[in-house]
Amino acid sequence: MAATEADVWRGAAEGSRLATERLLLRPIRPADVPVLHRLINDWDVARQLGSVAFPYPRDALEAWIARTQEERKSGRAWHLAIAARDNDRPIGVAGLTREDQTTARLGYWLGRPFWGRGYAREAAARLIRHAFDDLGFGVLTAYVADDNDASVRVLERLSFRFTHEAEHDFPSRGGAVPVRWFRLSRTEALHAAGFAAGRPGVARPLVLVAAAALVDVDGRVLLARRPEGKALAGLWEFPGGKLREGETPEAALIREMAEELGIDVAASCLAPFAFASHAYDAFHLLMPLYLCRRWRGVVKPLEGQELAWVRPQCLAAYPVPPADLPLVAMLRDLL
Repeated sequence: MAATEADVWRGAAEGSRLATERLLLRPIRPADVPVLHRLINDWDVARQLGSVAFPYPRDALEAWIARTQEERKSGRAWHLAIAARDNDRPIGVAGLTREDQTTARLGYWLGRPFWGRGYAREAAARLIRHAFDDLGFGVLTAYVADDNDASVRVLERLSFRFTHEAEHDFPSRGGAVPVRWFRLSRTEALHAAGFAAGRPGVARPLVLVAAAALVDVDGRVLLARRPEGKALAGLWEFPGGKLREGETPEAALIREMAEELGIDVAASCLAPFAFASHAYDAFHLLMPLYLCRRWRGVVKPLEGQELAWVRPQCLAAYPVPPADLPLVAMLRDLL
């Protein structure tokens, strides 16, 4: 279980994607190279990017795409192709680069044929939500060339606020270029969306998550440790995940157990036990916890997570997210 795990994002898996009304944000594939290479080798595009030369060699693009896979796995950066939802054809790139544990830098570009249609704002808004809700960042930054008024308007409409001016080296332009820096905190994003974070009793987004306490024949409980690069990294939790639209808690758990642990669980083997209702700064978590003593298959860590079978009396030795604390105590008393 992960309180902020995306319903459409599963680590570095090739099938992972973030959807909007018109777009898909998905991992960049080698097959995208011809289209992206043509789109980025446009002076009006390249001149606004602070990290590419012009012309941009194809082998440099191929090497960068290969690096994005490792960066995504390690939690250093998340670069995704912006693709049209109707045909999955790439039209640009959007990404997040980690600056520290709580801050990431947002970037994006579109091929010139796709300018002026609101795609940049649509893609950036979805990636911002992913950064705050799923990856656990508290602050996003962004910079744009001083003459890039279109991107300034996009950031301002997304509630970013200007912080300062500086210079940044633009290889495409052959030297330093004046840039404007912007900043958006999770709290500011919530206020802009009509929520007030951190105030008791004030509305905030409701996140629905289902979790399972798997109990083996020796009475031990399975805990999974959140990997680096995710929100609440290093803490231990019950396996499970966020409900998808129209999904029941039982269906979500059956799916999550297969995806995360490689086991088959029947709905009849999921016994409702307790639930957590916890207010985090950016959202309110509602999480039912089910007991499960029977499943088919061997438990395996399919998403790179660390697993531990823990005896009830030892559960307190494992640090867990705040929402899980009362559930751990109740489970220890039961078992």
